[in-house]
Amino acid sequence: MTVDKTSALSAERDGKTAYFCSDDCRQKFLAEPEKEQPDEIVCEACESLPPAKHSPDKADSPAQKTVYTCPMHPEVEQDKPGACPKCGMALEPKAGTAAEGDEENAELNDMTRRFWIGAALALPVFLLAMAHLIPGLGSDSWVAGPVSRWLQFALTTPVVWWAGWPFFQRGWRSLLTRHLNMFTLISMGVSAAYLFSAVAMLMPDLFPASMRRQNMIDIYFEAAAVIIVLVLLGQVLELRARSRTGSAIKALLNLAPPTARQVAPDGDNVVPLERVQVGDWLRVVPGDKVPVDGEVVEGHSSVEESMVTGEPLPVEKRVGDKVTGGTVNGSGSFVMRAERIGNDTLLGQIVNMVAEAQRSRAPIQGLADKVASIFVPLVLAVALITFGLWMWLGPEPRLAHAIVNAVAVLIIACPCALGLATPMSIMVGVGRGAQAGVLVKNAEALERLEKVTTLVVDKTGTLTEGKPKLIDVLPVDGFDAKTFLHIAASLEQNSEHPLAAAIVRGAKEQEVELEEVQDFRSVTAGGVLGSVGGRAALIGKPEFLRDEKITGLEPLEASAVKLQEEGKTVMYVAIDGKPAGILSVADPIKASTAEAIAELHALGLQIVMLTGDNRRTAAAVAKELGLDAVEAEIEPAGKVAHIKKLATSGAHVAMAGDGINDAPALSAAEVGIAMGTGTDVAMQSAGITLVKGDLRGIAKAIKLSRATLWNIRQNLMFAFLYNALGIPLAAGALYPFFGLLLSPIIAGAAMSLSSVSVIGNALRLRNVKL
Repeated sequence: MTVDKTSALSAERDGKTAYFCSDDCRQKFLAEPEKEQPDEIVCEACESLPPAKHSPDKADSPAQKTVYTCPMHPEVEQDKPGACPKCGMALEPKAGTAAEGDEENAELNDMTRRFWIGAALALPVFLLAMAHLIPGLGSDSWVAGPVSRWLQFALTTPVVWWAGWPFFQRGWRSLLTRHLNMFTLISMGVSAAYLFSAVAMLMPDLFPASMRRQNMIDIYFEAAAVIIVLVLLGQVLELRARSRTGSAIKALLNLAPPTARQVAPDGDNVVPLERVQVGDWLRVVPGDKVPVDGEVVEGHSSVEESMVTGEPLPVEKRVGDKVTGGTVNGSGSFVMRAERIGNDTLLGQIVNMVAEAQRSRAPIQGLADKVASIFVPLVLAVALITFGLWMWLGPEPRLAHAIVNAVAVLIIACPCALGLATPMSIMVGVGRGAQAGVLVKNAEALERLEKVTTLVVDKTGTLTEGKPKLIDVLPVDGFDAKTFLHIAASLEQNSEHPLAAAIVRGAKEQEVELEEVQDFRSVTAGGVLGSVGGRAALIGKPEFLRDEKITGLEPLEASAVKLQEEGKTVMYVAIDGKPAGILSVADPIKASTAEAIAELHALGLQIVMLTGDNRRTAAAVAKELGLDAVEAEIEPAGKVAHIKKLATSGAHVAMAGDGINDAPALSAAEVGIAMGTGTDVAMQSAGITLVKGDLRGIAKAIKLSRATLWNIRQNLMFAFLYNALGIPLAAGALYPFFGLLLSPIIAGAAMSLSSVSVIGNALRLRNVKL
């Protein structure tokens, strides 16, 4: 793919000119114009990647569809708004899908409109029905006569059959799908009250004389109308509260800017964020948010990364440094190359992880699910028994008493309070964690974390910085220090181990030149060997050197003792078959580790360190930090075995790590906790990820899990007690003792407020201190 001459950028840097590919890939790259003509320059991106593999222009791709799901039954998904076929609850847009604000609030707007119109019609019905209790009005013909009854009938009919129509639709659907729910009970209760009143008014002769007063049968239009209005009020309050439970997701989505400044040959173009592609060069000016993840290629600035680190202090960014989408640029200006866009950015991954966790189900929900599955049939049975007992034992008019109390039982029962108890708390708790840099993979991990008694930690990268430095270079007599380091660092440059990188880095800092290695070989958990400049060299543990027939290591081991007691890691070097000296590397303990350990101890946790490092170094670190136990010189498989041993002894074990070698142990523990500064493999194996690689985040995660589970138990306890007390009261349990009956109107108010109370309690988690 050739580059058009007109695409050349006039600015030059380091003797090279920046060009843009004239094709759709728009890759920017540098070339030397004095050696090549612009029309002969080949775009490296197009050459290395076929056009078919290029990211498509998102502006031309089909629009992302909105997916709707149920907060109580996340497995229910559909592409349009509606009601859940299982519980009847209004579906809400799934986080991360393209729902607009108006579309998202359609259900709330509809219910609000129905509520206000229904309330305006139900109020006069209620006043007419209660007017006989006002002194001086009870005997007026218009209050107790046909006019009042016909007015109540006329006003109640639109309230029931228009304002309450969604409830009847959901109730009927529940019968068809055999998933009986709250709306089954509401539609049956309201229908019974309305139809009884209508028949009593239109055909009073069908009823026995004992039920008549002044040749008229008592009617209950006000109960039907007010119940519908109260349920509508409950739906409005519930929908508003539910919209707040997703505030964490919305806050995260709002961190990304809507546009980006795309660098082009003819100047910067402001484009929608969706049009940014991998490889684009983007300019970030002072005060702007970084649009996507990428690398700084021009300029420098300070970037406020509290979204990632939790710290408000700005971080200096220069050419070659990575920047994260959603962070805020300071006073400088820089150009960056887009490397990850859309859902692939750190922010996108956080949003997706939080959304998935919010929809996951905690094991504690199993009890509520079992009760809910038999709840509605049980309530229907209680309502029938209530009706039968009042018909058999109740005072006259028995039929009226039987219907009113059966309706009260149907109306007061609230399976939604049970169903919402767990998912609402999980949704709010997971969102609160995300704001604090604690990403929960699923609700089960959050529940298990509450029970953890023992925390197992790796040393490198978890307790320490994970950036070891070369400290001591100690060759034996007869070896020049520079030659010794030259051979050792040359050998280690082929190794991927962080300690090897520290030796290579240290050699370069001392301006030691390196050369290529021949016959390089790496032995897992042992060391490396090869040939440097024709000289055989080995570096690793003393056991590894002995396995390779190196003898006489005792003096080196004696010299290493003091270094190891200082917390340094010692590596042994042999050259030409003889011990040549030792190298020591130190990995500084993170400044926050001691504070984090103290906080975890205060939470009642035992801290155990498992490390592949030698025993003396591990013991020195453990002593400095006050750890409860330490296991050193342990391989990845040994970490898994030790975690299983702890679990067998009765401990509930969580594991915190950051490397690929930690992935098996993270999976073996009841809860795996990945440090966000570590590898993707570690994060995939963990149930909890700390965005900032800081052990204090574990304390936050434990506090979050305990607060969330306590909140769930409060909700479940309230829901169980509410139904256990409310249903007998509605059935008339107090009547034999005190002559009191629960009005269906009061039952409707209690039912509506029960779900709102559960959601309101869950929302308290937004303010929990971590």
